[in-house]
Amino acid sequence: MMIIVFILVMGLSIAAAAAARFGIKNLDINHMLVAGRSMPAFLVFVLAVGEVYSIGSILAFPAGIYAKGLESAYWYMGYLLLAYPFAYFTAPLIWRAAKRHNALTVPEVFGRHFESRNLEIVMSIGALIAVATWGQFQFVGIQVALAELGLELSPAGLLGAAGCLAFVYVGLAGVKGSAFVAFIKDIAMMVGIVAVGVAAFWAIWGAPAEPMPISIPTSHLSMTGPALTFAITTILFQGFGLYLQPSVSPFVFTGKSEAAVKSATVFMPLYLIMLPFGAIVALYALTAFPNAGNANRIFLDVAHGLLPPWLVGFVIAGACLAGILVLSVNALSCSAIVTRNLLPGVPVTAQRRWTRITIAVFLIVAASLTLVVPKLMIGVLNFSNYIAI
Repeated sequence: MMIIVFILVMGLSIAAAAAARFGIKNLDINHMLVAGRSMPAFLVFVLAVGEVYSIGSILAFPAGIYAKGLESAYWYMGYLLLAYPFAYFTAPLIWRAAKRHNALTVPEVFGRHFESRNLEIVMSIGALIAVATWGQFQFVGIQVALAELGLELSPAGLLGAAGCLAFVYVGLAGVKGSAFVAFIKDIAMMVGIVAVGVAAFWAIWGAPAEPMPISIPTSHLSMTGPALTFAITTILFQGFGLYLQPSVSPFVFTGKSEAAVKSATVFMPLYLIMLPFGAIVALYALTAFPNAGNANRIFLDVAHGLLPPWLVGFVIAGACLAGILVLSVNALSCSAIVTRNLLPGVPVTAQRRWTRITIAVFLIVAASLTLVVPKLMIGVLNFSNYIAI
């Protein structure tokens, strides 16, 4: 039953991507990368939160609290709370500059605004490194989630399937396809996080059983010295730079107006409501699984222990969709940087073909990094954010 539910949700996501193609007669480079700058505020919002709340919000946030305690929770929530008001003022300005310069990427915006080709190239190279690392972050999480299904496939086979699905999303309708898939992803992700969080809450404090005695390591309850310095500096650095990152910024370019982009940023903090549920899952795991060998699996371990199989399948589908959706948008961002910033001589008629080739190369590289250089997800996230900004 778990696998059946998983397949149904993933099939629905493909149908959503296909539905996004209706009304697009010619999927040219502008429609593929920025949806012709035609998305209303609601679609911009859905795409934006789809990029920000990736598989890390499901797996890495509880894993970080489980592994490091207050340090991880303080950093993760802190930089998001700082990023939202900053985005409210800066995102519309980026849209205006992109419109004025006919830019489709952040390096284009800055390069053309400051009339510096060297600046554009430097930003493009840094962006490619960051996007590839961010893609690895998604693949790490997808690999963890898919392994819970018990399918008899190699890690390379599982990641290959995820990469193919990401390619399908953007191949059908470009960034608009990713936006439509984000509807399915958000529902599955939110239901999954809330379901596991409520189950963990009930297991700890639910009646009529006796409340579970909570056991939290002392090291998880405070921050001093280097940990506190790291958290504060990371919050400031990532908070002010989150919406300038190539892995997050593409939503800005798709809006039909400055007002649409600004309206989209107003409601983004609503998704922070999912984080307390992730924290409760980590709290339960610290007591029920104090010596887990892989922190990245904690969320799914709790789900398996507390939920029926069909709902676990839904949880895994939500986690995978969160990662694959971000992969699809990142692949588009990477292809846009290559075809428009690093290889500006590519004819317009050939840009769509080169875009698809670059998307495939990006997915292969990111998956390979995951297989060859696996890391704790939270560490990969930090590296990606610092390189990008």
